[in-house]
Amino acid sequence: MGGLRTQVGIVGAGPAGLLLGHLLHLNGIDSVIVENRTREYVIDRVRAGVLEQGTVDLLNAMGVGAGLQREGLRHDGLYISFRGQRHHIDMADLTSGRAITVYGQNEVVKDLIEARVVTARPLYFEAERVSVEALDSSTPVIRFRHGDADHQIDCDFIAGCDGFHGVCRPSIPDGLLTVYERVYPFGWLGILAEAPPSCDELVYTCHERGFALFSMRSSKITRLYFQVPPDEPIENWSDDAIWGEMLTRMTTSDGWSPSVGRIIQKGVTPMRSFVAAPMRYGRLFLAGDAAHIVPPTGAKGLNLAASDVLVLARALKAFYERRRTDWLDEYSGVCLRRVWKAQRFSWWMTSTLHRSPDDNAFDHQRQLADLDYLTNSRAAMTSLAEQYVGLPAEVSFESVGLSL
Repeated sequence: MGGLRTQVGIVGAGPAGLLLGHLLHLNGIDSVIVENRTREYVIDRVRAGVLEQGTVDLLNAMGVGAGLQREGLRHDGLYISFRGQRHHIDMADLTSGRAITVYGQNEVVKDLIEARVVTARPLYFEAERVSVEALDSSTPVIRFRHGDADHQIDCDFIAGCDGFHGVCRPSIPDGLLTVYERVYPFGWLGILAEAPPSCDELVYTCHERGFALFSMRSSKITRLYFQVPPDEPIENWSDDAIWGEMLTRMTTSDGWSPSVGRIIQKGVTPMRSFVAAPMRYGRLFLAGDAAHIVPPTGAKGLNLAASDVLVLARALKAFYERRRTDWLDEYSGVCLRRVWKAQRFSWWMTSTLHRSPDDNAFDHQRQLADLDYLTNSRAAMTSLAEQYVGLPAEVSFESVGLSL
């Protein structure tokens, strides 16, 4: 069996694990990252593409923002569409210049993997039979098989960044976590299409047939979604039927509609809200989707992962430099305050824009009144804008050795 020793063992090579590994590297803290998927799978997963201002600033401050600066699409605002009309919300104006940037999560992951490779710190893809043990001891352990060899990593700490279906959260003894969950009665049918974006900002649509969203991944690729039942078979939808439904829901009275092109990827994603608390057990710290899931309407998933990692990196830096343990003890509480604010915002966006199977005509009229108020009240628009571009970070960049 191959034996390794590291300061922080990281399970998962998604955004949370890779961001944490690089932040630790910048502070001279050793880590080993273990991922059960292939490198290609991790990069090619189509996930979130909206980065909050704070996440953009963090990537740039870490020195991994070259691709983001070159290819990211800054959006100063967004549109809310209902009753066949688009209403613009100028987020930059409402938040003193803050904005969001569209840059695919797969591109973020690719950039972070390349940065990790340059550091020469260990990164294992295709790890099999991954497990975490001795979590309440001073030397927790990660075990896995890689190639034809079994490996054991003795760690000071383990960061569980392995997502909702990972091994870390289930390794916490029964009865120690409180789980909060809401499963929504709808999902999103999402497509990637070879079609130049017909609008330079996102368009959220509330239609009598259900929610729809216009987004993009680049100047040539459009990302589009519409609401369907959560168990809807994608086989039920031909490309022509998808475009017919997209255009029915999104076309506005001024003639705007998404550009139509060849669909290169499509699928149905169920939606849920999920929080597991606390986000720590012994020397295991959960981060990102391992601890919480938000419906994608509020564009918070990747951004919450980045926030968790920033808080955890500060705590680990303080431990290794000054043997401080108070920030480790406060990790879960600090993260969960932000998590619940993001959950509230994502729930509000979801419930305001989607049609529930139980909704009647009254409920739809109430939604329209809510949207009418939102788009005609500067105070309401400011509230949305502040949350959408990202609330202030709980910890400073300086506390993890970074500066803008």
